[in-house]
Parts: sequence; C-alpha cells; structure tokens
Amino acid sequence: MTDLNTIIEWAGNSIYFFQALGAIYGIYCTVVVLRRISEKRFSNSATAEAFLTEVDEQLKKRDFEAIAEICDSPPFWAKAVPQLILVALANRQRPMSKLRQILAEKFERDVIADIEYRVAGINTVVKSEPMLGLLGTVAGMISAFGKIAAKQKTGSDPSMLASDISLALITTAVGLVVAIPLIMVGAVIHVRLSKMQDSVQDHLSHFLESLDVALAPASKKDRPARMTNDE
Repeated sequence: MTDLNTIIEWAGNSIYFFQALGAIYGIYCTVVVLRRISEKRFSNSATAEAFLTEVDEQLKKRDFEAIAEICDSPPFWAKAVPQLILVALANRQRPMSKLRQILAEKFERDVIADIEYRVAGINTVVKSEPMLGLLGTVAGMISAFGKIAAKQKTGSDPSMLASDISLALITTAVGLVVAIPLIMVGAVIHVRLSKMQDSVQDHLSHFLESLDVALAPASKKDRPARMTNDE
C-alpha cells in the first residue's frame, strides 16, 4: 500500500509539470496565430484601398509585371491578397470560375489550414488542462484518504490532513486558470480570422472583376459604347 501511495503522490505531483507544458504550448500557439493573422491581413482599410487602387491602375495598362513587382514589394509580400494576386496572374489564361477555385484552394491550404492547426492546439490545451487538474485532484484525494486511513489506526487526528486535501485541489484551480483565458483568446482569434477571411474575399473579388475587364477582348469592351451610340 505504501508503494501505491508513493506512485499516486508522484503521479499527482507530475500533473503540475504537464499543466505547465500545456500552458506554454497554449501561449505559443496563441502568439503564433495572432502574428500569422496580423501578417496576412492589411493593417487597415486605407492601406488595402491604396494597394488595390495601385493595382487597378496597372491593370488598365495591362502591365502585369508591374503588378507582380508591387505584390512582391516589402510592404506586401507577406500579405495574403498580394500573394494570391500573383497566383491569379500566373493563371490568368484560365476561365474565371476555375481561377476563383484555384485561389480559394490556395488560400485554404496555405493560410487557413496553418492557422486552424494552431487553433486546434489551443482548443486541445483548453480541454486538457481542466482534465489534468481533475486527475491531479483525484490522485491527491486518494493519497490524502490513504493517509487518513493509516493515521486512524494509530489514533492520529485526521484534520491534520486538511492541508493535503486543499493542496490536491490546486491542480483543478490551475487547470481552470489556464483554460479560461485561452477560451477568451480563442474567441478573439475566431473573430479576427473571420474578419480576415471576409476582407480577403472582398479584395480578391474586386481584383478579379478588374482582371476580367482587363483581359476582355477589345470588341467586348467596346460593345456597351456602341450599343449606347446606336440607341
């Protein structure tokens, strides 16, 4: 029985180590995700509008090399929209429906998948920390009641073990202290990720519409003007 109590005490104390590892990993994933989202989205709407305006001007000239240089310039080379525009330019001869599919798959694979992988790590920590805390508490309670049983045989006061029982509850408290902030951070991440997806979709739609007009045959571009003159 003594060996079993020793093992239980050792397992209970090791819970703190695993909780610390979980907390560190959760913080790491949070920092990586927030930085990743910040890198991939424009800092503000004014920057995005200025970029799209500059790209539109080059599209009117059909200067695709200049657009590529803009997208590869230091302010934009890490952003999602400029990198997707480079993919669009490389595949501009494809039908527009196919081009949209390529861009959607590229965005999902290279940006969203990596972020969701890190978010899954945060969710794992959120779920595992309280469970580890509960496991530590159960182990601590088993050890404490084992000591109570042993001391009762010798006539000792069981109330002396109250400190051991309270210590056993600390692991649950630690698990909640780690999980609750990560839950709140996870909500913030989901909001920022949704906003980034919406903005990327809007900006790409604007670019693809402009690209479609730029690639349209001259006769197709002039058709509305001729129809107006005929009327």
